Amino acid sequence: MENQRVISDSVAARRILIVEDEAAIRQMLAFNLTRAGFEVDEAEDCSTARRRIVDMRPDLVLVDWMLPDSSGLELTRSLRRQEANRELPIIMLTAKAEEREKIVGLEGGADDYVTKPFSPKELIARINALLRRATSEDDVPLQGGELRLDPVSHRVLAGEDEIKLGPTEYRLIKFLMENPERVYSRGQLLDYVWGQNVYVEERTVDVHVRRLRKALEPHGIEHYVQTVRGAGYRFSAR
Repeated sequence: MENQRVISDSVAARRILIVEDEAAIRQMLAFNLTRAGFEVDEAEDCSTARRRIVDMRPDLVLVDWMLPDSSGLELTRSLRRQEANRELPIIMLTAKAEEREKIVGLEGGADDYVTKPFSPKELIARINALLRRATSEDDVPLQGGELRLDPVSHRVLAGEDEIKLGPTEYRLIKFLMENPERVYSRGQLLDYVWGQNVYVEERTVDVHVRRLRKALEPHGIEHYVQTVRGAGYRFSAR
């Protein structure tokens, strides 16, 4: 029980999506992961998984190789082709134990490979290790000119002054700072910041950009969020 509690404390609030068509295996995984402190969601096929990834924004996905509407390998490959999911941690679950199959899975974009049957404790240990690697990258502070964003404390600073932002403005500036000098259209920003299943008008982006600039204006750095006429918006500290 002591080991179980340590795992639970370390991964609280992490979101795991289980993509598995066999209900008994999904239930077993969900039970053990929930007990370990994870927030769990489930999908029985690839089409459902794609919708849940957009809505849920999981921290990690467990994908079975064999699924009814496509393969887990094809799902993984398609996710890796999407910029928003290129860094999403993925563990593939499969009964295929041959080395060749493992290589195919890893080359297809999976971060790890677990062969059935497996120990729930081993799976949780692998999940923790993969999440630690992903978190260490996500926790790196972002710096652009006089603006600094600390994802750990969820603070945005101009010099020593903290800038108060709403949650949408925070996600917007974080995404733009993660991709400096790159221009994104309103539609792309809606997909990456709001989520692909959120049906709002593209002009909503303009409203939040104005709010973001207004928050940056007292510090003289509102020009960091630039409009590129006919194309969209970009972050540039130049």
